[in-house]
Amino acid sequence: MTAEVNLAQLRALVAVADAGGFGAAADDLGISQSAVSHAVGALERALGAPVLMRGTPCRPTPLGEQVLPHARTAVASAAAVRTIATQHTGGLTGTIRLAAPTTVCQALLPGLLRDWKAAYPEVTVRVFEGDDAELGTWLEAGTVDAAVLVDAAPLQPGAVALGADSMHALLHRDHPLAGQESIHVTELEDDDFLLSEGGCERHIREVYRRAGTRFAPRHRIRDLNTLIGMVHAGVGVSVMPALALTMLPADCVLVPIRPAVHRTLTLTGPASRPWSPAVSGLLAGVGAMAKSRTKAPALAVSPG
Repeated sequence: MTAEVNLAQLRALVAVADAGGFGAAADDLGISQSAVSHAVGALERALGAPVLMRGTPCRPTPLGEQVLPHARTAVASAAAVRTIATQHTGGLTGTIRLAAPTTVCQALLPGLLRDWKAAYPEVTVRVFEGDDAELGTWLEAGTVDAAVLVDAAPLQPGAVALGADSMHALLHRDHPLAGQESIHVTELEDDDFLLSEGGCERHIREVYRRAGTRFAPRHRIRDLNTLIGMVHAGVGVSVMPALALTMLPADCVLVPIRPAVHRTLTLTGPASRPWSPAVSGLLAGVGAMAKSRTKAPALAVSPG
């Protein structure tokens, strides 16, 4: 290896790996596709081997997999330096990649994004939707800069508690139990149970464990919208977080479930590396906005 590796090359590698293609990476970086191709090609010449397997989508080669974590660190460090310099002159700027579960993306993030845009116009927040189990992995791998984690422990300094989200039964409005104030989980035994595998399975299992009744889902559905559509069509019933309320059609209802089980939602940065100034500033802003509105936890959720 004779040529020097530079930041632009590493930034291009990270962008293509995250976006899955050169065109999408170019859009993310705000440069031409040929410029991205040139940067990746220059990196491969400097390293003496390919770092990406071209295809749909593009994927890192074994060498690329080894280089990618270091490339992410370098890109994040450079962004932090730029943000520190901007803060020194009185402003908060930068791009933050934020991951969150589907229900949080639907119900909580729109309001947060509006608040952030008004308070920090120079900060760009890019949202990544994922399953509960994926989010912590993305955060620690550097794929995202911040995340809304479910039942995070221990809490990192600067993390913001967004509140508690309770588990509810999802029923068609014509279901005999739809009008009750609450439902014991054993009352659902005569219905086909639809399990969402995109998250909250452990919370649902905990409901059944506390009730001392057998957990036997009839169908396993990964996509939450598909599951809601099946309940709407009368295929069965389910249990999901109260935040799913914003996703429901008019013919579906959420009813509090017994025994009661909650999940906690926490907005945080990574545990394994320092937070960028942009992440620290944005999360501090969330805490300050919450305190100015109420003394209760920020955005606490407990419908029903």
